Amino acid sequence: MGAGHPNSPHGHDEHGHSHVPAQIRHERPLWIAFGLTLLFLLVEVVGGLLSNSLALLSDAAHMMTDVLALGIALFAVRMSRRPPDAKRTYGYARMEAIGALVNGGLLFVVAGFILWEALGRFREPQPVASNAMLVVAVVGLLVNLASMRLLAAGAGESLNVRGAYMEVWSDMLGSLGVIAGALLIRFTGWTVVDPVIAVLIGLWVLPRTWLLLRAAAQVLMQGVPAGLDIDEVRDAMQALPGVATVHDLHVWALGSREPILTAHVLLADDAGDADALRAELAGMLHSRFDIDHVTLQLEARHCGGGDHR
Repeated sequence: MGAGHPNSPHGHDEHGHSHVPAQIRHERPLWIAFGLTLLFLLVEVVGGLLSNSLALLSDAAHMMTDVLALGIALFAVRMSRRPPDAKRTYGYARMEAIGALVNGGLLFVVAGFILWEALGRFREPQPVASNAMLVVAVVGLLVNLASMRLLAAGAGESLNVRGAYMEVWSDMLGSLGVIAGALLIRFTGWTVVDPVIAVLIGLWVLPRTWLLLRAAAQVLMQGVPAGLDIDEVRDAMQALPGVATVHDLHVWALGSREPILTAHVLLADDAGDADALRAELAGMLHSRFDIDHVTLQLEARHCGGGDHR
């Protein structure tokens, strides 16, 4: 039997099998956040060197990864716009997950470096210019808050933008930690607070970075998208009249929000019109599971190969 969406005799779905995200709304906020972050990075590096604050330099290191993360996010957004071609028939939507994976790796490297440097400061505490540390951290906090506001909407829709948002979020908490550390050093003289704050920033970032890396890897490994239960999808398909069994069922995603399903459907003896059944299956998958890219192979007899689940 035929394959593809029921509304197309050529096996194309109702969206013409275009796998480029329908609306890419996040580029302008990314550019603004990128400009703000790059400008402040220069200020923070100078401030960290002048004040001799590891906490401030750790925040600057996070700010540097913010710049890289936003740059990677912008590159991924641009690339994901490119249409499919003869060599990449699904287009470039996977750039979103690749960008998130790179951003997560950067965060791990930076957090590890800061933890290593903090150990040295515990052994040999160094003087810190708390006033300069405080001023730079406050300005950094304002930049982070502005960037977070710009990226908040996209973080819920794009894995790539979520990676950039997490970078800025972690840096915002870093700025708060540096402010607290600067105030404690100013009023108590306890310079050991500086590496303590740096360690806390690193430890806070690592588990959240792991979650981002895991989500990106799930997309790249063609895992079942978050929120979908493949057994539930199979049961729903097999519950329709005319369907005997469903096998070779695969569900994956190109990016954050583009689930794709392929399956072999063995027809029951009383299946009736195959095209009508295919249309009913596609409609059910859209309404219940929000899956629009569907390719179904309808079989009068079991094809005898592959995964028979």
